[in-house]
Amino acid sequence: MRPYAGLDIGTTKVAVVIAVPEENGELKIVGVGYAPNQGLRRGVVVNLEETVRSIRAAVAEAERMAGTPVKNVVAGIAGEHVRSVNSRGVIAVSRAGSEIGTDDVARVVEAARAVAIPGDRQVLHVIPQEFVVDDQAGIQNPVGMSGVRLEAEVHIVTGAVTSARNLEKAIRGADLRPEKLVLEPLAASHSVLTPDEKGLGCLLIDLGGGTTDVALYYDGAIRHTAVIGLGGSNVTQDLAIGLHTPLEAAEDLKIRHGSAIADRASAGDLVEVAGVGGRDPKPVDRHVLATMIEARMEEIFTMVYREARKNLFADLMAGGVVLTGGGALLDGAPDLVERIFELPVRVGRPRGIRGAPESVEDPRYATAVGLVLHAHEHGDAGAADEPRLLNRISAPVRRWIGEFF
Repeated sequence: MRPYAGLDIGTTKVAVVIAVPEENGELKIVGVGYAPNQGLRRGVVVNLEETVRSIRAAVAEAERMAGTPVKNVVAGIAGEHVRSVNSRGVIAVSRAGSEIGTDDVARVVEAARAVAIPGDRQVLHVIPQEFVVDDQAGIQNPVGMSGVRLEAEVHIVTGAVTSARNLEKAIRGADLRPEKLVLEPLAASHSVLTPDEKGLGCLLIDLGGGTTDVALYYDGAIRHTAVIGLGGSNVTQDLAIGLHTPLEAAEDLKIRHGSAIADRASAGDLVEVAGVGGRDPKPVDRHVLATMIEARMEEIFTMVYREARKNLFADLMAGGVVLTGGGALLDGAPDLVERIFELPVRVGRPRGIRGAPESVEDPRYATAVGLVLHAHEHGDAGAADEPRLLNRISAPVRRWIGEFF
């Protein structure tokens, strides 16, 4: 069976995970690759050559570990250009006896996705939330049920055409074939959220280098997604500017001595900070360092809080908040989120794949692992269902039903 490859092209790094399906249907990770990247800014390609080079390096490392080459990849997409909207479609059931068939599902999905989208944007996902048959709501799969009126509530995610094309161009430049672009918080949710959290209601925060991705779940369905154009690299830049130190030194300071809670750093505890251009290093109080970090992190999480409050389900997050991505590893970050949201918070680490090396059980690999889980689950479903259900349905809807039924 062919391997699945998840490609997470981030603002500061490229992560690749290669997994193969086993006889029992589970996935096993056989290859992992990681390379720094400076070709993206806030999730958007700004240096194509650098991005291609980083992708090649990460894929080559993963292929060496796996012992097998890959050509097809499922890649993540994020950036401030991503937009989402919830939509509803309504149709009358056409079959004799009022039995709902797959053609009715296709028609109601087409009706729900019939929203005005500018020509410079493309649909990335049409994700079902629930169906309503007559007055009965909360139905996950209405096929075979009886009714005269069928409604569908869907979550539509769109992105800028040029941003998606440049991302695909970078992937093809590394001699790979992009099978699909998947919204990064949707991918991360596959690897770090539990069914209970999705059912009770929870908020996923994926704090990356250049963006912070948000996904809100309730009753097992995704209700809201957003991408905020701030991330861990903004904290690093604040330190570099405020402490007059190179970016590399600022990143090292953040990781080794930083904290998102200023009160955790003792005043008078000094750390050495490198100077710019060969200047002599100087001591800096760790409390001052943490104060600078806390200010930016609080701004980011407050923006996430305001974004989540735009959705009606924000008051129903009994499952709490799951913080993942590289920013989740910063000391005090989960506690700061808990203080702002007044909800329980945990750090989300990838799960759901057997044989995962210890290095992959890290929030920085949440999206890459989620991408292979997404490819495995949705690819298998589409292959199995198409001959039986979808021979008379348009290609976009065939893909949609193949993913979610």
